[in-house]
Amino acid sequence: MIFIELVEFNKDLKKLLKKYRTLKDDIETVKQVLEIVPDERPLFSFRIANLSLETCVIKVKKIACKALKGRGVNSGLRLVYAYFKEEQKIIFIELYHKNDKENEDRQRILDNFK
Repeated sequence: MIFIELVEFNKDLKKLLKKYRTLKDDIETVKQVLEIVPDERPLFSFRIANLSLETCVIKVKKIACKALKGRGVNSGLRLVYAYFKEEQKIIFIELYHKNDKENEDRQRILDNFK
């Protein structure tokens, strides 16, 4: 599996790393899980609908963050990625905390995948 991160995603990550110092390691754990089940959508994630895109864009709602001790997957972090099955490629689009934003940036998704 190939993992690619958009420039905007890296900015999101850098900003969140100031609050959640373990986030880089937590993202590596998410990558390990996605290598096993990239196109199966577990209970904690769902496909973002009504984008009019051919690719599958998925939002992961529950990411365990070690920096938030005792909260486990209820950290409030959200990860949005695009999955390309034929190429075995995942592109990380957005990372945010639910208290900072209500929903994903649909314009960012459309700008990068039209």
